[in-house]
Amino acid sequence: MAKILCVDDEPHVVTLKCAILETAGHDVTACTSAKDAIDKLEHNSYDAVVTDWRLGDANGRAVVQAAKDHSSMPVVVVSGYVAEAFQAAEPLADLYLEKPVNPEELVTIVNELLRSEHSGEPRAAQPTNR
Repeated sequence: MAKILCVDDEPHVVTLKCAILETAGHDVTACTSAKDAIDKLEHNSYDAVVTDWRLGDANGRAVVQAAKDHSSMPVVVVSGYVAEAFQAAEPLADLYLEKPVNPEELVTIVNELLRSEHSGEPRAAQPTNR
């Protein structure tokens, strides 16, 4: 079971993403602001981050940067603005998914990134709409 930080400024969306990842066996912490997510990253340990790009109090780059400052954990950006997010943070996040995201796809991608992290395989940032 991996510890995952899930960030989205829309409460119903973050609740749904958390439920999807929890059903897959992960321990998920929800945040509805970049400020809260950054605080949690500074005071807790996570195995991965799944974040929206456009958050009410900041853009997702702040969350992605905070995650990478604390660890080499995988970071997935899930957004309706994938091109914008990829262009702004390409070297930082590991994968970019277009909203709305398919639940099975989210679980598969997070699990693949976690396996890659534990195996030491290199990851290259990429946008996707599998």
